[in-house]
Amino acid sequence: MKKYLLPSLKLTLVLLVICCVLYPLLITIIGKATPGGGDGEKIFVNGKVVGYALIGQKFTEDKYFWSRPSAADYNAAGSSGSNKGPTNPDYIKQVQDRIDTFLAHNPGINKKDIPAELVTASGSGEDPDLSPAAAKIQVKRIASVRKIDESKLYELVEKQTEGPLLGFLGPSKVNVLKLNIALDNLK
Repeated sequence: MKKYLLPSLKLTLVLLVICCVLYPLLITIIGKATPGGGDGEKIFVNGKVVGYALIGQKFTEDKYFWSRPSAADYNAAGSSGSNKGPTNPDYIKQVQDRIDTFLAHNPGINKKDIPAELVTASGSGEDPDLSPAAAKIQVKRIASVRKIDESKLYELVEKQTEGPLLGFLGPSKVNVLKLNIALDNLK
């Protein structure tokens, strides 16, 4: 028994140091090297924090680009997706209501042209990004409300579009909060 006890204790101590000291220390160092120093990338306007780059925010006014719907009502403390499947009647009604609302605020758009992300919530319920197509489909509404040339808004969306990570990992995306701040600063 002594033959196995000492190696077991040594292995336990080694794993304790690795898992409880070295790994958390490594993750903390990596976090401190990221934008925001591990606390998230804060977005400032006139010296005040208006949001975080990785947490979705609710925009429903016609003069702004709308965000992706949130299953958690944009509450980062209660981040979650919906447990309702695509055949659930409540879910189908909720998506149809979102489609109807979008079409009412964006006349001239066909139902089939609405990107799915504008009417379905993300897995976390906190997705801060849209595809460039989902942003561009809203340009006509915003141009009409703000009395801005549509071409300026298309150009703004292009400037705010971030390419895939490392040029090939994931899709291109537009952060809605950053896009709306740039929209407010548009002359």
